[in-house]
Amino acid sequence: MFTPLIISGSVLTEGSWPVGNTGPPKEKKSFSSPLLFRMLTMRQSMEDEISGMLSSVVEDISEAVNRNISGAQLLHELLSAPWLRSLLRIYECLMEFQRIAPSPFLPYASGLSEEALLSSHDSVAQSDYLPVLPPLPDELPEDEEAMRIVCLVKNNQPLGATIKRNEESGDIYVARVIHGGLADRSGLLFPGDVLVEVNGNSVAGLEPGRVIQILTSSKGTVLLKVIPNSSQVNSRQKPVYMRAMVDYRPQQDSSIPCPVAGMSFSRGDLLEVVDQSDGQWWQARKLPCGATFAGLIPSASMLKSKQREQWFCQPLQVHTCIRPSGFRRSFRLWRRTWYKKRRQSCTSCSPSSNVLSSPYEEVALYQRLPQESYRLIVLIGASGVGVNELRKRLIKLNPSTFQGPVPYTTRPMKEGELAGREYHFVTKELFEYMLCNNKFVEYGEGKGHMYGMSIDAVDEVLKKGQMCIIDVEPPVSLISKHLCLSLEIVHLLRCRNLKPYVIFIKAPNQERLRQTRRNARIITNYAINRAFTVEDLLELEETSQMIEAKYKQYFDSTVVNDDLQDACMQLCSIIQQAQNEPQWIPVSWLRTDE
Repeated sequence: MFTPLIISGSVLTEGSWPVGNTGPPKEKKSFSSPLLFRMLTMRQSMEDEISGMLSSVVEDISEAVNRNISGAQLLHELLSAPWLRSLLRIYECLMEFQRIAPSPFLPYASGLSEEALLSSHDSVAQSDYLPVLPPLPDELPEDEEAMRIVCLVKNNQPLGATIKRNEESGDIYVARVIHGGLADRSGLLFPGDVLVEVNGNSVAGLEPGRVIQILTSSKGTVLLKVIPNSSQVNSRQKPVYMRAMVDYRPQQDSSIPCPVAGMSFSRGDLLEVVDQSDGQWWQARKLPCGATFAGLIPSASMLKSKQREQWFCQPLQVHTCIRPSGFRRSFRLWRRTWYKKRRQSCTSCSPSSNVLSSPYEEVALYQRLPQESYRLIVLIGASGVGVNELRKRLIKLNPSTFQGPVPYTTRPMKEGELAGREYHFVTKELFEYMLCNNKFVEYGEGKGHMYGMSIDAVDEVLKKGQMCIIDVEPPVSLISKHLCLSLEIVHLLRCRNLKPYVIFIKAPNQERLRQTRRNARIITNYAINRAFTVEDLLELEETSQMIEAKYKQYFDSTVVNDDLQDACMQLCSIIQQAQNEPQWIPVSWLRTDE
C-alpha cells in the first residue's frame, strides 16, 4: 500500500505509472520545481537502492528549505524521520527475498532430527537409561530386601513428604506423601518406604530433623535409596468436597505431626479432601484451588474430639439468653415474644448440636432443573440492618416473581382484609395443634393473639412457580462479649425440599451507618418511632460482625447494605445466580432416601 505525497496541491501516488511507460507521463513535465521532477524519475531504481535514494531526496529537500519553497519544510521533516528509513530498509530486504529465496540456515537440520529420533528409539529399546546403577555385589544374599533408587529434581520447592523414626527398629521411613507434591507426582515414594541413603550418604543413626535439613538444603538432583513398603497399595481416592463448619489453625495445634504441612481454614470454606487414608489427618485443598499440593487437616472424628475437649474446658456461663428486643425497624411486632417461646436453644450454655456437630459438611454441586421448584431465599441479618425492607423492595420490584409466605394468626379478620392474602385466619385450637406438630418455622404472641409462619406457607409459594423470600432477624444476646444466636429457623429450613439459599445482610461501617440512618426511625419496647442513637449504631455494627464471624458457615452469599437501592440490585443478581447456576449444597439434599 503506497502513501500519497501531497506537494503544492498535486497528489502523486508511488507506483502509479501507466502500463508500458518507463518514465513519468509527458503531460506531467509542466512542474516548475526540479525537486518534483527528480522525485518522478526515481521509480526505476527504488527496488535496488531505496536507502540511497532517500538520502538524495533529503539533500534536495534541504536545498528547497533554504530557498523557502512552500511545503518543503514539512516534507523534509517527514522524510528525515528514523522510522521511515528503517521501514524502507525492511522493504528493500523483503523485495530482495522476493527476488531470491533465502537458503536454509542449517541445510542438514532435517537430517539431525531424524538421527536424533532413531537414536532415542534405540536407547529406549536397549533400556539405556541414566543414571547407570552399579552392578549388584556377588555376595548379596538371596533374601536381601529389594532397593529402589528414587531420583528427584527439585529447586526451592519441598519434596512433599514427611518422615518419622520407627522407635523399635530405629529406621527412618516415609510417614506421609503429600498429594500433589513433588514426591507424589513422581510416583516413586509411598508411605512406609524405609529411607536408607540420601545422595549416597547413609541416614542410619541420624535424627529425623537432621535428615530433613539435608533434604531441605539439597538442590537439583536428589537421589534417595529406599526399601519399598511391600504392603503399600497405590490407589487414588476419589475427591470428597466438604464445607468447613469451624475454624482451624495448625499453628495453634500441638498435635499436628507437621505444622508446616498443615492447612488453615475458616468457617464456610470449601475443601477438596483428596486423601482420607489416615484416620486422624486428612489431606485437602481449599477451593477455588490455588495450590498444587494439598495440606494436612484433622479428620472429622479428631476435630470433633478437639471441639468436645475445648468446650468442656471452658468456664460455665450462666445466663438466660434473653434480652430486651431492642430496636426492630420495619419488623413485625409479634416476633418479639418469639424469644421466650424458643429460649431453650442456647449454644453457649450447653453442648448443643451446633457446637458438637460434625465440623465438616459434605457438599456437591447442584444445578436446578427448569422443571424443579425455585430454591427458597432466606435473608438474615442483625435487627435494624434493613433485612425486612430489602425483602419488601424485592417483592415490590417484581411481585410476579418474588413473593413472601402468608403468616397465620388467631386474631379476628379486620374490615378490608381477605383470608389468605394478608393472613391465614385460624382458631387458637388449630394454631396450637399446628404448633405441637412443628408446623411453624417461627411464632409469637402480640396483643393477646398468636402469629406464626409455617413451612406449608413457604411451600405453597414455591409450588406456584414463584421465588419465596423470607427474612430472619435472629435474637441476639451480648453478655460478657459472648454471642448466643438461635438459628433454629435456618436449621428447620435446611432440608431437601426447600434447598434454601441463605444471604447474609451485613451492616456497613460506622461512618456509612450514620449517613444512611440519619433520618431513619426505629421501634423499641420503650420508645416508639424514635431516631437511631450512637449506641444503637454501635450495637448494630457489633452484632452484625459477630453474627458473620460465628455463623458464616451457613451463608451462601453476603451483601453489605450500604445503600438500599444498590443492595437491592445486588440481591437480584445473586438470586438469579442461585436459581440458574451450579451451587454447592449439602449432599443430603440430593439423596432421595431422606
